[in-house]
Amino acid sequence: MTQEEDKIYLNAFYLLPGVGSVTLRKIARFFSDFRSAWDAPPESLLQAGIGPQSVEKICQKRNSISPQEEWEKLLKHEVNIVSWNDGSYPPLLKEIPNPPFLLYYQGDLEVCRERPIAVVGSRKYSSYGAQATEQIVKRLSEAGVTIVSGLALGIDGLAHRAALEYGGKTVAILGSSLDEPNIYPRHHFPLSQEIAGRGGCIMSEYAIPTSASAGTFPSRNRLIAGMSLGTLVIEAGTKSGSLITAGCALEFNREVFAIPGSIFSSQSEGTNALIKQGAKLVACVSDILEELNIDEGSYEKNKSSDVIFENDEEKIILKMLSTEPVHIDKIARATKLRTMTVSSVLTIMEMKGWIKNIGGNNYIRIK
Repeated sequence: MTQEEDKIYLNAFYLLPGVGSVTLRKIARFFSDFRSAWDAPPESLLQAGIGPQSVEKICQKRNSISPQEEWEKLLKHEVNIVSWNDGSYPPLLKEIPNPPFLLYYQGDLEVCRERPIAVVGSRKYSSYGAQATEQIVKRLSEAGVTIVSGLALGIDGLAHRAALEYGGKTVAILGSSLDEPNIYPRHHFPLSQEIAGRGGCIMSEYAIPTSASAGTFPSRNRLIAGMSLGTLVIEAGTKSGSLITAGCALEFNREVFAIPGSIFSSQSEGTNALIKQGAKLVACVSDILEELNIDEGSYEKNKSSDVIFENDEEKIILKMLSTEPVHIDKIARATKLRTMTVSSVLTIMEMKGWIKNIGGNNYIRIK
């Protein structure tokens, strides 16, 4: 039996009610392959250690499922599967208690091995949160880190986009299946396809078709933490789902990092509380890389690369910019340059990747 044939029946088993990772492990240990298990009589399933009620459900429902037809659904949506027994299964995820036996994915699964770090946060974020996300993710990407997040609106989406923008790799863990109608949130469907198509990966433990619901997100958060060397929380209120991810990371004995925020901001209550509880305060990317023993060589090389000015205007403007946003009118007044000249120079500098317009003609330095 080929590996693909075995996966056809593994996927079919996963669609049966009451069959989860524990049952699949019992089947894998007892039977030579999943095709043999699919055709096995009840007595053999009982001998595999599966409970009588589960065996009864399996025997009742398997005749109503066509393994080949269900496999065709995966092929239609270009969805692959990987089992716990496969060498390509994400290695860090194998270390957590009861990891998913089966994962569905699109894209390149190998990026899960490339220094994965989770970056999560609130759906409602401030300009400070957006700026912190971009700056930290940019520098993590330059250091060869894979950014893991949950494709949610807010900080998650910003983290994925920043990784792509700065040439990094990113993995999105979903709380739904990977078929187009169920990818959630719908607003991020194009982003999910861009991630998978640009060397990243989107992943789920849910079979087609599974819609996102309140019950699927805690499992999604568990995978984000389990997949990663550490979890960085950028902005989070006291009831943010990202705190669940941080809790899972602590449970798995992984590092938890947090960006400090204003004591007057409700969006920083969760991150500030994490720091009080022992999470590592992050003021710069080195705080993360040093804690995880990740070589900063590529980051330092990029950070210290020479900026070659083409004219005095570029030098003057770049010198006055920092990580704090500055409006174009203030730049013009401070440099005593014409607004039209400043606008033109800023556009060129942004194309060079030195600065960024974070909205409303407010600029920050990123080089």
